[in-house]
Amino acid sequence: MAESTADTAHEARTTRATRTVLVTGPGGAGRTTVAAATALAAARRGDRTLLLCADPAGPGAVIGAPAGLGIEPAEVTPGLWAACVDPADYFRTEFLALQDRAATVLDMLGARRLDGEELTELPGSEQFALLQALRRASAGDWDVTVVDLPPLRDALSVLALPERLRRLLGRLLPVERQAARALRPIMAQLAGVPMPAEWLYGAAARRDEELAAVQTLIGAGTTTVRLVAEPGPAARDALRVARAGLGLYGLRVDALVPNKVLPTDSSDAWLATLAAQQQKCLDEWSEEYGPAWPLRPVRHLGRDPRGAADLADLAGLADLDADLDAGVGPDPAAYGDPWWVEDRRGEDGLLVWCLPLPGAVKSDVGLVRRGDELLLTVGPFHRMVPLEAALRRCTVSGAALTDGVLKVRFTPEPGLWPRTP
Repeated sequence: MAESTADTAHEARTTRATRTVLVTGPGGAGRTTVAAATALAAARRGDRTLLLCADPAGPGAVIGAPAGLGIEPAEVTPGLWAACVDPADYFRTEFLALQDRAATVLDMLGARRLDGEELTELPGSEQFALLQALRRASAGDWDVTVVDLPPLRDALSVLALPERLRRLLGRLLPVERQAARALRPIMAQLAGVPMPAEWLYGAAARRDEELAAVQTLIGAGTTTVRLVAEPGPAARDALRVARAGLGLYGLRVDALVPNKVLPTDSSDAWLATLAAQQQKCLDEWSEEYGPAWPLRPVRHLGRDPRGAADLADLAGLADLDADLDAGVGPDPAAYGDPWWVEDRRGEDGLLVWCLPLPGAVKSDVGLVRRGDELLLTVGPFHRMVPLEAALRRCTVSGAALTDGVLKVRFTPEPGLWPRTP
């Protein structure tokens, strides 16, 4: 029997890493629709595709999937699987596992065990459940993974979470302390109370490994962010604020998708006015973001898209993904990755750390050195960044924001640098 086109395409892609498209944007812009259309286009090109949705209401009605999609991927159309994040299931599973591991301490305290049926998720469970779903997806056999993320500000918080949590775990349960685990039984006898058990460090190590996998996925060169926004003043302001955060976290944007674009040839005066306002916004976006973020407008269908036929009618997205598959797209350096160090010791006696922050405003940028880390602030966004090895032997002597690049000047400490003949 002849091999199918989809199987042949999948076979040709097994030697390359999975491409991940993270779809987000201001609330109400239609990101779920664009995510579903992106996933469907990939599946129709022959890619084995997973559509992962953070909203339990998810892509069901949009893509024509059956109601009640769960955390396990289900095939909704040839080549396309869909799954939803379930915060309640995640919280119950994690809490019950923690309760089992801490059984000795709980019994000593006389605490009553909780049953899974009486557990309801706490605020914040959605973010952790989404991280777990991303980790599971990264381990799957997919050519393309499309993730329908929460609205823009929430999405940026989720994408920054693995790095932050790993740093906290490293501070609270540093690896070097595990060297003293052989002394815990003796110390427990002397103190008369149980000492931190091995499972605590084991659980921290497992959690760090899981977070590292998600962090690697988010920072991979094959992972991009796709921004969806309805042209207008609210979206314009939201994108300007988010642009700095995207640069600070080193996230790559493959496209800005202006959604629900009205036709410009309407004879209705009211619609013509709205269309003119949208076109003015599109012109501004093209000038401000065009070089780094390709604009792929999606026209308004005159109704809420429903089913594969409507999704296939969203022009521009299929061509965009075909270009990305062929390696056509903006230079990743435009998104602030990588950051680099300029060696100016010969001319100025300095090392200069260059951190691209497109769209950042000088008044919104702050930095504070704390040990071997640099706390960077850009507007409402914060990031603790480990210093390069060479920079740890220097003192910060100044900084300047020029043409969207923050240049932090470091002066080498004479006693910590080898003397040159």
